Amino acid sequence: MKVLVTGGAGYIGGTVAGLLAKTGNEAVVYDNLSHGRRDLLPSGVEFVEGELADRPALENLFISAARSGHPFDGVLHFAALIEAGESMVHPEAFFRNNTASTLALLEAVLAHGPRRLVFSSTAAVYGEPETVPIRENARLLPTNAYGESKLLVEHMLGWFNRIHGLHYASLRYFNVAGAPEGPDGVTRGEAHDPESHLIPLVLDVALGRRKSIRIYGDDYATPDGTCIRDYIHVSDLADAHLLALKSLETHDKLIFNLGNGQGFSVREVIESARRVTGHPIPAETHPRRSGDPAVLVASSEKAIRELGWKPRYTQLDDIIRTAWIWHQKRYRA
Repeated sequence: MKVLVTGGAGYIGGTVAGLLAKTGNEAVVYDNLSHGRRDLLPSGVEFVEGELADRPALENLFISAARSGHPFDGVLHFAALIEAGESMVHPEAFFRNNTASTLALLEAVLAHGPRRLVFSSTAAVYGEPETVPIRENARLLPTNAYGESKLLVEHMLGWFNRIHGLHYASLRYFNVAGAPEGPDGVTRGEAHDPESHLIPLVLDVALGRRKSIRIYGDDYATPDGTCIRDYIHVSDLADAHLLALKSLETHDKLIFNLGNGQGFSVREVIESARRVTGHPIPAETHPRRSGDPAVLVASSEKAIRELGWKPRYTQLDDIIRTAWIWHQKRYRA
């Protein structure tokens, strides 16, 4: 396949682009490099710098691919702002970048591109869940603007499927972590700037780049008072994207949760990192952040059953171990 990967210079998009190349497919990455890193792209992946909102540039990509005799077979759409906390300070940026800019991509796809698109959605579309684990038919009621910006895209995709025949998969994934492992070791991992995700922040403390890790809220209705999240390894997530793209050949609409089905509290993540790194990792408690649900844990039974997806990393220590290898390589190289 020849696949357009928007946001493919980022952590997740880059991992998927690398898997496409590794499996004999052709990946074309389209990214504005506002958060991505071109130097982490694997060899053999074509890179085009551009803005998601630039519809003429996107259309030129599709037209050029068609003229070359090898048009795109599908689109994997990752480009987005992802910080839920920031979305509660500047929601306008998230609706502009995540929602409105995606409309430009969809218009270009409808005009020139393939009718198969896999969308990088999020567990944040559920908000505070009524039941756990969360299934795909759960109520959709985001508690932050990030989740709402993604849910609006899901609504657009649903209408475009009904009216224009667009085949799409919406993959609602939970907390992505870890780094891919290969014959030459770990090659890429989380590299956000600034970093805001729990596992790389905890590993920063182990490396001495931070004095302590902040725990935002210890008064939630959970066993130890801290938020509980479902952590999925980025390589398992990448596998699901390729399976979903393939499945769109015979299905016109797919919605799946992607997680490992286990919940771990913030304190449990810190304890796991202490075991993996051998570092004490001091922690300090701060007030809750706005928009943080207490518990987000996925039921991925549907994806396992219908896609044939089989997560390989189910233990938190194993996920953090791969992240730790990458973190050391990144900062001690």
